[in-house]
Amino acid sequence: MTKNRLMLGALTVVALTQAGCATQVESLPIAPVAAGTSAHDVALYFGAQAHPAVQSQLGPSSHSVRIARTTMGPEASCNKALQEALDKLISDARSHHANAVVNVTTRFHSTESTSSTDYACGLSTSAAAIAVKGDLVVLKAD
Repeated sequence: MTKNRLMLGALTVVALTQAGCATQVESLPIAPVAAGTSAHDVALYFGAQAHPAVQSQLGPSSHSVRIARTTMGPEASCNKALQEALDKLISDARSHHANAVVNVTTRFHSTESTSSTDYACGLSTSAAAIAVKGDLVVLKAD
C-alpha cells in the first residue's frame, strides 16, 4: 500500500510540474520590432504589404529561432526572437544582393500569420520560438 502511495505521489508531482509547460501561441504587434531593425539597405514587407514593383525574384528564405525566455517578460522574449529571425532574413538578402524581403510571414508550428501588423510567436515558461519566411527580391528603384 505504501508503494502505491509513493508511486501515486510521484506521478502527481510530475503531472503538476508538466501542466505548466504548455506552449502558448501569442499574436503580437510587428511595429516595435520592425522599427528597431537597423537594415537600411534591405527593406522588409510583411504579409501583403504594398511595395515597389519587383525587378527580380531571387528565391525564398526561411529561418527558425528559439531563444531562452528573458526576464523582461513574454512580449520582450517574442520580440527578441522575431528580431533574431528577421536579422537572418536580412543577412540572406544581403548575401544574395537583394534589396528587400517581401511576403514575410511568421509561424509557430501550425499557427501562421500573414498579417502586415501582427506576428505569431510560441511562448513557453522557458523559451520563445518563431519561424519566418519571405521572398528575396530586388525592387525597382523609384
